[in-house]
Amino acid sequence: MPVIYPFTAIVGQERMKRALVLNAVDPRIGGVLIRGERGTAKSTAARALAALLPHVRVVADCRFGCDPDSPSTWCTECRERHARGEELPVATRATPFVNLPISATEDRVVGTLDIEKAIQKGERAFEPGVLAAANRGLLYIDEVNLLDDHVVDVLLDSAAMGMNIIEREGISFSHPARFILVGTMNPEEGDLRPQLLDRFALSVEIYGIRDARERVQIMERNLAFEADPEKFRQQWLPKEEELSRQIERARRLIDQVGYTSRDLLSIAQLTASLNVDGHRADLVILKAARAQAAFDGRTAINGRDIALAAELALPHRLRRGPFSQEEVTMEELQDRIEQLQGASSTGQRREEVERVEEEKNQQKKV
Repeated sequence: MPVIYPFTAIVGQERMKRALVLNAVDPRIGGVLIRGERGTAKSTAARALAALLPHVRVVADCRFGCDPDSPSTWCTECRERHARGEELPVATRATPFVNLPISATEDRVVGTLDIEKAIQKGERAFEPGVLAAANRGLLYIDEVNLLDDHVVDVLLDSAAMGMNIIEREGISFSHPARFILVGTMNPEEGDLRPQLLDRFALSVEIYGIRDARERVQIMERNLAFEADPEKFRQQWLPKEEELSRQIERARRLIDQVGYTSRDLLSIAQLTASLNVDGHRADLVILKAARAQAAFDGRTAINGRDIALAAELALPHRLRRGPFSQEEVTMEELQDRIEQLQGASSTGQRREEVERVEEEKNQQKKV
């Protein structure tokens, strides 16, 4: 097995790395689209992330890698075996990395049911597709803008539901399809339709690094990796293991991360003030903010978490005119959140004063 370039050895591109890590902490966020020019470590980062992810517990002989600790997500085969009283064997395996080819068809992605066998022999025969292989792993799509729109729709639907359901001629089969979706593209080769663009939870625009010293670092590290990949990997192994442990801790903590009504109001006011269409952005920001808090080891989100999440969730959802700026920075988002929270607090205090005055007037009348 070839040695993968370490994730922590990638120079710069902090926003891209953060978006990937947040999806690793909570795949329910809904994936990330990385847009950038050629040679900016897009595919390197995706492969490197999969290599450092913690191992997962699976049903040992399941074709879909079902989670033995989550019966509600089991595939049709595992549910039927459990109903018969079989004990499902458990094993641990590395997080799978699946690369989807541009030429992939819908059947190749979702899998196929053998209708002829079902009719003749009464047996339900399902041939797994890419979604089955990617379950509980990372599904990588290079040049996603060149993929057939219908196939992209199917992928995004499965990523959102966490389940792949195939129905043909009255025969149905389902299996879990929970994966980290990473799409990369070069905008020079064409963009995604706005409807598909919005379906990616997070989006990052990356550019080649302009700082000369950092460019030298990139050359030195790549030459060292090419000269002796295993030695280079061993040098970065402590940092890789520490990041892997941090992601694993965050995964255990994520469901305990809480939020207040004020946090929800801040998110809603932020998206409304930026004229963001729909409500998907609000939900994505909340999920990403919770993942950021869990990654930092906290059980409550704050304004900075919301700003960091918004920085990744909003760029591809903002309405852009010919003279509008390309993106909103994290600092600008945080300032806006603080202003909105301040205005909200002032409004609440004013309402409280008015309520108290009204009660006093009522008492005087009595």
